Amino acid sequence: MLLLSNLEKLVKPRKRVGRGGGRGGTSGKGHKGQKCRPGAGGELKDFFEGGQMPLARRVPRRGFNNFTRVDVRIVNLSDLEDRFENGAVVDRVALMACGLIKGHGSYKIKVLGNGALTKALTVKADLFSKSAVEAITKNKGKVELSSEELSSGSITA
Repeated sequence: MLLLSNLEKLVKPRKRVGRGGGRGGTSGKGHKGQKCRPGAGGELKDFFEGGQMPLARRVPRRGFNNFTRVDVRIVNLSDLEDRFENGAVVDRVALMACGLIKGHGSYKIKVLGNGALTKALTVKADLFSKSAVEAITKNKGKVELSSEELSSGSITA
């Protein structure tokens, strides 16, 4: 029969230490100090170093993260000469397929004029150097800027 006097408890009673059991007066808590006191179990953080200057404050801060940095991947004309056939379209997908640029995320591609170009290529990139534009157009190739750079009107970075 269900009576108020014999209901099952919802919360277990707190374990009280130091009441016998063969461990002596400290009951496995060590001697004195903050961590042996009742209620101090969750107050100390794992990185607390006992009052000495913490490691994160002893070590000097170095460097910074430049939040205005633009990631630019460089491609030279000599690389285009080696890896593409005459009349090919060179864009981001083609450059990734032949291994000239790697990685994902937001970055810009800049074509530089290092090396000689003898093929007529259609090159689509974000940025071009002046010498690269001259070399591509001299061989009857085309230079096409991405839509972002067309709005700003700049060819070089």
